[in-house]
Amino acid sequence: MGLKLEEVISRIEPVSEEWAVKARKHLDNLAIPQGSLGELLNLAEQLAAIKMTLKPSVRKKTAVTMAGDHGVTEEGVSLFPREVTPQMVANFVAGGAAINVLGEAAGAQVVVVDMGVAADLSELVEKGQILSYKAGYGTRNMTRGPAMTREEAKMVLEAGIDIAGRLVGEGVELLATGDMGIGNTTPSSAILAAFTGCSVCDVTGRGTGLGDDALRNKIRVIEKALVVNQPDANDAVDVLAKVGGFEIGGIAGLILGAAYHRVPVIIDGFISSAGALLAKKLTPDSWGYMIAAHQSLEYGHRLMLEELGLKPLLNLNLRLGEGTGAALAMNIVESAAQVIGKMLTFEDAGVSRNTAGVIA
Repeated sequence: MGLKLEEVISRIEPVSEEWAVKARKHLDNLAIPQGSLGELLNLAEQLAAIKMTLKPSVRKKTAVTMAGDHGVTEEGVSLFPREVTPQMVANFVAGGAAINVLGEAAGAQVVVVDMGVAADLSELVEKGQILSYKAGYGTRNMTRGPAMTREEAKMVLEAGIDIAGRLVGEGVELLATGDMGIGNTTPSSAILAAFTGCSVCDVTGRGTGLGDDALRNKIRVIEKALVVNQPDANDAVDVLAKVGGFEIGGIAGLILGAAYHRVPVIIDGFISSAGALLAKKLTPDSWGYMIAAHQSLEYGHRLMLEELGLKPLLNLNLRLGEGTGAALAMNIVESAAQVIGKMLTFEDAGVSRNTAGVIA
């Protein structure tokens, strides 16, 4: 792998305020009642500020689904065994999963990455069907100590950065995050609690559909992990190492890589938002490159989005992950790019406007 974490963080620049101003002036002059396309105009402004042009292109889209397993599943925090993770990776490769269907509908490529699945996926890697940045065969049980070492945490962050660089080098103009990992709502809730100080009860949901007793157990497990590990909220790498996941770190790195290369990145649901929160804590300037796809049904996701300061484009009661919500949001992002790139101004269209600046 090439770029180091510290180098990338130091070189990420905020989105261009100059181009944001230019974009807003242009959008205000489109031959429509001012502001009448609502949030689509704000999104168009963001794209222009990221790409520093009034004709931003996001035609070449890729959803990156990061897969990893979690030692904390030993504590009964999921209804599904972790054997489902490699089984779902095989389903992604076969093209039969929700992300494949929705990615195809959005005109997006789907790239699957083994960040730390607890199974040998070398055959899929050798066939070129998935990428491997495997940091281990699942994280360690975070109720007994750190989920990973600090070196492993940096490794997965740099893996995500490297993947972003590879894809941008292939011409990708819009990235999207996705995840697969049985038990991964548990570290995501732990990350949110570690950074915000919110009670674990307030940030922990039912994941794959836990009953009341299992939910109470999940809350106890996260509380124990936080007590045992004492993650430092002022050190995002420490939080990732203590209570994170390999695929969550990979997602954070992908977001940092997108920001480094000035490419917008759509953030999927709860797990992806945990990665986004890590990225924002590592460098606040990465925030301007993020687009929140949706607010999921997972209990803590609203709080996660509030902490990120992101407004979701959709609310469809999704709770699947994989990048499915991000894929659904892709056509909205494409529409915003088309609005600023193709719509005519009052002058160009020969449309009169009244003194209030709206269509006469």
